[in-house]
Amino acid sequence: MKILVVEDEKELSNSIVSYLKQEGYVCESAMDYPAGSEKADVYNYDCVIVDITLPGGSGMDIIRELKGKNSDTGIIIISAKNSLDDKISGLDIGADDYLTKPFHLSELNARVKSIIRRKKFEGNREIIFNEIKITPDEMKVFVNKKEIILTKKEYDLLVYFISNKNRVVTKESIAEHLWGDEIDTVDSFDFIYTHIKNLRKKIIEKGGEDYVKTVYGIGYKFASI
Repeated sequence: MKILVVEDEKELSNSIVSYLKQEGYVCESAMDYPAGSEKADVYNYDCVIVDITLPGGSGMDIIRELKGKNSDTGIIIISAKNSLDDKISGLDIGADDYLTKPFHLSELNARVKSIIRRKKFEGNREIIFNEIKITPDEMKVFVNKKEIILTKKEYDLLVYFISNKNRVVTKESIAEHLWGDEIDTVDSFDFIYTHIKNLRKKIIEKGGEDYVKTVYGIGYKFASI
């Protein structure tokens, strides 16, 4: 899962990013409105954590921009302002949650998890696709009730595939989701095939079906048919 943190307090931003990375997220940051707006426009995120007051503009405008492109990204406002008007305004324009500073990082993480479950998996604590079951809070995967051990990238790849089941996803979108904007520096996406091959093998070894279909010249589709 991929998260963007738009926060101008460097120490707080670094703390949030570090904590969320330890929790297994791909996490990027922006320190002002122009950078946050650009990232939110160019890249796709499962959740954006945004401060209202930013150098160069307002976090409210980033929320409006995300909603303007019909994004299903979860949005959490973090603000030093314990203002009912700000909270109502933020939720009215499309934010999913509001946290007043200071807050515990564990609480922020719990809210991120809740929003992603609601947005991507209809609020379910388990993700089930035929014989495959995923428990995101524990990052465990079962095929035919037998646990399979995946690397972090294989796990993220499976969740990404299932959350986009029956849709064609490009190699570029897979790479961006798993590695973040650092992927812009690579010349080839051939390494993705290795992760897909290993994921397929582990699922099949437990008696699962091979759901990953290659769409030549474009990418892949995770589907029963």
